[in-house]
Amino acid sequence: MSLAVQPVIMAGGSGTRLWPLSRAAYPKQFLVLSGNTSLFQQAVARLQGLAAPGQALKAPLIVGNEEHRFLVLDQLRETGVDPAAVLLEPVGRNTAPAMMLAAMQAAEGGADPVLVVTAADQTIQDEAAFIKALQAAVLQAAEGAIVIAGITPTQPETGYGYIRAEGAGAEQLVAQFVEKPDLATAQKYLAAGNYYWNASIFVLKASVWIAALERFRPDIAAACRLAWAARSADAKFVRPGKAEFAAVPSESIDYAVMEKCPGALDIRMQPLDAGWNDLGAWEAVWQVAPKDANGNASVGDVMVKDSHNTLVHATSRLVSAVGLNDVVVVETPDAVLVASREHSQDVKKIVAQLGVEQRGEQALHRKVHRPWGWYDSVDSGPRHQVKRILVKPGGSLSLQMHHHRAEHWIVVSGTAEVTVDDKVVLLAENQSIYIPLGATHRLRNPGKLPLEIIEVQSGSYLGEDDIVRFEDTYGRVAK
Repeated sequence: MSLAVQPVIMAGGSGTRLWPLSRAAYPKQFLVLSGNTSLFQQAVARLQGLAAPGQALKAPLIVGNEEHRFLVLDQLRETGVDPAAVLLEPVGRNTAPAMMLAAMQAAEGGADPVLVVTAADQTIQDEAAFIKALQAAVLQAAEGAIVIAGITPTQPETGYGYIRAEGAGAEQLVAQFVEKPDLATAQKYLAAGNYYWNASIFVLKASVWIAALERFRPDIAAACRLAWAARSADAKFVRPGKAEFAAVPSESIDYAVMEKCPGALDIRMQPLDAGWNDLGAWEAVWQVAPKDANGNASVGDVMVKDSHNTLVHATSRLVSAVGLNDVVVVETPDAVLVASREHSQDVKKIVAQLGVEQRGEQALHRKVHRPWGWYDSVDSGPRHQVKRILVKPGGSLSLQMHHHRAEHWIVVSGTAEVTVDDKVVLLAENQSIYIPLGATHRLRNPGKLPLEIIEVQSGSYLGEDDIVRFEDTYGRVAK
C-alpha cells in the first residue's frame, strides 16, 4: 500500500498586518503582492510538487473562515486545483482546533495519511529546496514522528519564535521551543548555530496529531469532536456545528501541543533553507521584493527619485516618492499608509483604532468581493451612491428589496436578466432600468460573458444593511 500524503492549508486570518492592502474581509493570503497569483494560490501550487514515487498525494484540505469561502473557491478555480474539502470555521479558534478539524476529515473512513500543514500566507523563494525538505519530513512522519520545519536564520530576528535543535544533518531532535527573544538574545541564538526560526510548518500522521491533542489538551480535542459530530456538508464545504465550535477553547498548535512534546514524544526538526518568509509586516514584503540599485521596491504605477530602501505599492493611481529613506508607502483607492519600515509592525495599531471608530476601512475595500462577483463604490454623497457591479456568468444577486432607496441600472457590457416585482426583462449593452423604492428585484447574468452595470442609488439611507432578502443562491437568507 502506498503512503498517503495529505496537504493541509491553513487559510484563516484577520487581515491586519498588511493593511490597507489586506482587510478583515480580504486578508493577506488572498492578495497578489507580485506576479499574478495570490499567496494562497502559491501555497496550493507549491504543495502539488510533493508527489513522490510510492506515495499517493491527495487533493488539498483547506481550513478557512466561513466569510471567506467564496474567495477560497474562486482562487482555487483559477489554479485548476479541486480541493478534497474546504473546512469552514464559523468563528476563529486559532490553529490547534483548525488542525484538529483537518485531521478528523483526513481520518474519515479509517484513513491515516501524513498531514503536511502549512499556512497560506508564506513565501518561498526556492521551491525545489522546499519540496526536498518536506519530502524528507514525510518519510520521518510516516514512522510516527512529529516533524516541524526549522528555518536557518539569516539575521537576529525578534519577530519569530525559535526552535533549539540537537543533533546534526537532516534528522535533528527538537530540544526546546523558545518564545520571541529580545535583540541581544536573538544575536546569541544566531551565533550558537543550533537555533532555528519556527516556520509553523508541521508534518505528522493524522492519528499522531489527534492522539497528541487528546494527551496534552483533552478539552480542545473533546470540544472539537462535539463540533465535528454536528457538522454539515454542502458540496466541498464542510461546516462544524456552529454553537459547538464556538465553545472550543482557542489555542495555537505550538502552545497546545508542540511546546510540550520535547522529552515526551518523538518530535524532530527538518532544516528548511528555501528563502522562507511569513510576510508578517510590510518590512518583510520589502525584504523579499525585487529592488533597484538603491534598494527601492515598487509595485504598480510608481515613480521613485532620490530615495533609498523604500517600498511603494500602488494599486489604483500614480504614486511618486522623492527623497524617502526606509519608508513604506501603500496606496489603495480608499486609504493610504505611510510608515517607516522600522515601525511597519505597528500598522496593527491603526487597524485597531479603525475598529474602535467602527470605520469601514478596517474590514472592507472600496471594491467588495461577493459570491456572484464584485461591486466598486466609485462615488457617494448624502443622498446618492454610484457603484460599478460585475456579475459572473451564471451569477445572481439575491431576490431583495430596499426600504430607503431606489436604483437605476445601466448595462455597460454583457446581458442582464432583471426581475422587478412580477416582470422579468432582458437588457443588453447601453440599456437601462429603474428599480422603484420598495420593489422586489433581482439581477442575474444569464450569459457566458461577465455582466457589468453601473448602479446609481438615490434615497434617504444607502447602507448595505438596507437589504431584505427573500431568496438567495448563496445561503444568505435566514431560515
